[in-house]
Amino acid sequence: MSTVSVPPPGPAAAPNGLQRRDAEATKAAILRAARHLMARHAHTDITLKTVADRAGVSAPLILKYFGNKDALFARVMSFETDAAALLDAPLEDLGPHMVRHLLVGQTERGADPVLRIVFAPLQGEQGDILRANFRTQVSDRLAVRLEGPDAGLRAELAVATLLGLGVMYGIARGSRLRATAIEDIVERYGPTVQALLTP
Repeated sequence: MSTVSVPPPGPAAAPNGLQRRDAEATKAAILRAARHLMARHAHTDITLKTVADRAGVSAPLILKYFGNKDALFARVMSFETDAAALLDAPLEDLGPHMVRHLLVGQTERGADPVLRIVFAPLQGEQGDILRANFRTQVSDRLAVRLEGPDAGLRAELAVATLLGLGVMYGIARGSRLRATAIEDIVERYGPTVQALLTP
């Protein structure tokens, strides 16, 4: 009597939602790696292989998701998505939201992408692009939402106030600040930012 060999079942297909999450996590890792490298090296010295090695992926995968090196670094130098999340609150609650968003980014992701402007190399063409993007995508975008006199100045002061907190919390790592609950900091610091937005 002969027996029929049945091949073992193959791996179950992952649900589309899971595949999407994996793809998003991979893209995020690539962007983090590129941001890290850009903060420490000239753009021309960074290769796709270097980014891939730091992100733990293959260089062809970077090409699949971003197209080429220039497209990847154009994305890295954009603050568009980061600013959308930072400014995603009604104007009357925006100051506390901005503070909370920055601190949660520091504690949960180890960084807030808007803070790139503080420590990224700002010389040469890449520096010019970063500064221009930051102005138009963060400060100017905020200014458009403000009412009353000196909206542009108030927007820049509010962003500067927020960046100062980010530097003390995430870069200088103030021990008392980091030992304080995020909501306590929001309660104390949020009104300072809000006073510039809705004086």
